[in-house]
Amino acid sequence: MGFLVIPLRDTIPSRQLPVVTWSLIAVNAAIFLVQLSLGPLQFERIVRLFGLIPARYTHLEWSLQVGLWPPEYLPFLTSMFLHGSLLHIAGNMWMLWLFGDNVEDRMGRARFALFYLLTGVAAGFTHCIAYPDSVVPTIGASGAVAGVLGAYFFLYPGARIIAVLPILFWPFFMELPAFTYILFWLLSQVIGATLSPAHAGGVAWWAHVGGFLAGALLLRPFLLPARWRPRRFQPDEYGLERAWRAGV
Repeated sequence: MGFLVIPLRDTIPSRQLPVVTWSLIAVNAAIFLVQLSLGPLQFERIVRLFGLIPARYTHLEWSLQVGLWPPEYLPFLTSMFLHGSLLHIAGNMWMLWLFGDNVEDRMGRARFALFYLLTGVAAGFTHCIAYPDSVVPTIGASGAVAGVLGAYFFLYPGARIIAVLPILFWPFFMELPAFTYILFWLLSQVIGATLSPAHAGGVAWWAHVGGFLAGALLLRPFLLPARWRPRRFQPDEYGLERAWRAGV
């Protein structure tokens, strides 16, 4: 997702089995295995049909000429389950594995599943607004994963992230507050979006920013009420909701 510092683990244990997080990872992995079984032409066709192409919705004459008519909106969902390479899916699923379980804890399974999909769709819309003339298909779960990071940022700012920074061939390990790690990640996305040409290097920078902001904005209505939470929180599990409800 365009950030050199690689998180290895966080300090917040899961309070229940993260069924939705694991299921999302399994679905993405299964679809990627199907992709690997396709020939190059078949794969290109799948990406063209189910990937997100902004010009499909902003240039209807072009859509008609290239056979993408009518401009269906299903790709806003399907694009987040397609990946272009092993490194692409591995990076996205690793971030989902690390941060998704804790967000799922605080939302519950059904709410988290809907939250994930909505932030992914929001990321897609942001990409289309940022690059309305792009004819390059965008695929990947990074927009939805960015939404999970947006929620984690406010839920667990005091959590500790064990991360590694590869310097040449030497790994430099560090421990960072989640607030610091995710803030630097967000700044890297904004800088990348600002300085890079449209879709440079295959990274949908603004989609990441849009997914993150959607995750932050949708967080509060998707949280489980306090009475449904399995146990009291430890000090590093508190987020901004301490200000929302006294004595949480």
